[in-house]
Amino acid sequence: MSLVTVFRSFSPAEAQLARSRLDAAGIPVTVTSETAALTTEGYGLTVGGVRVQVPASFEEEARALLEPDAGPDDPSPDNSPTEPDPDPNPAE
Repeated sequence: MSLVTVFRSFSPAEAQLARSRLDAAGIPVTVTSETAALTTEGYGLTVGGVRVQVPASFEEEARALLEPDAGPDDPSPDNSPTEPDPDPNPAE
């Protein structure tokens, strides 16, 4: 099984968020270099960051899920409400 990197970050927490999103979608996922990035100052830069990898057969689906505007919880392209919230304290 050949793995491909679909996400890379210098933040282990950010990589784990990506892993969680892929895992929730049923995509087999592996996070590499996380321990090295956490234990040795600057080592994450040396190894190219924390990598989130999936089997090559899931690459396209994984990349689509990790796009910034992907997902059912994103109501609009800029992730902002389509209508303003009503004023909770209207002037009397």
